[in-house]
Amino acid sequence: MKPQESGVLLNGWVKPKHDRANNWLTATWELIRKTIVLTELEVRKLLHDPSDLFVRAAQPVLWLVIFGQVFARIRAIPSNGLPYLDFMAAGILAQSVLFVAIFSGGMSIIWERDLGTIHKFLASPTPRAAMVLGKALSAGVRGFCQVIVIYLLSILIGVHLNLNPLAFLGVLLVVFLGAACFCTFSLIIGCLVKSRERFTGIGQLLTMPLFFASNAIYPIALMPLWLRSIAHLNPLTYMVDALRGTMLENGRSIYGFGTDCLILLVVVVVLTYICGRLYPRLAT
Repeated sequence: MKPQESGVLLNGWVKPKHDRANNWLTATWELIRKTIVLTELEVRKLLHDPSDLFVRAAQPVLWLVIFGQVFARIRAIPSNGLPYLDFMAAGILAQSVLFVAIFSGGMSIIWERDLGTIHKFLASPTPRAAMVLGKALSAGVRGFCQVIVIYLLSILIGVHLNLNPLAFLGVLLVVFLGAACFCTFSLIIGCLVKSRERFTGIGQLLTMPLFFASNAIYPIALMPLWLRSIAHLNPLTYMVDALRGTMLENGRSIYGFGTDCLILLVVVVVLTYICGRLYPRLAT
């Protein structure tokens, strides 16, 4: 019997054609579809127990009503031509989204790890990026709830909001990008520490420096030179800048709305890649 030569197809066999473009489109569609499914799962958890939203809403109320009202009377902080309450409102919205995203992301995957849920996800064919982005988008939904609270509160205390529908859509875009950015950062921490106690301590350690090393409650020009350098590397700075340009009636963005969104998007992509690589560590 004559042996089959290597590299020669048998009669009737057809060499498969690899369509890279089609494979790429299919993989992208699967990523989007599974991200939406996981986001819906996270939102259902939120609707089942919305108490966390009410607790988180208390913090911006305290900052705007007490801290903001007092410092608006002192007039010691330059606010780029805006009333200080207007200047601060955008910063407090960014702060609220930061806190919600940090403590809802990493803590949730640690709970899922302890319950064994995360092991089932990792055993499935779901892309790691979809698992990360599902959490990130659900943090954006939580951030949207903070937008509603702060908008209502701002109207009550006399903040001059830009109520143009396009401006509001711009605010939502920035909130979703910022929430995704800080949620993925939180997920990375959760993948590394794997413990609720350690995560709580690290989360509290990081949130306040991120907040104060930004332009949320005072302009960067007031900072010492070393802190300015940190502020320019802080994604929260660009989130606040974009919110001031879209949320306020007479607000303007220093860096430009497009630049702010692009920086946040790049940070989200980089952190999503890193978190996707670290996600399997949760199974160990």
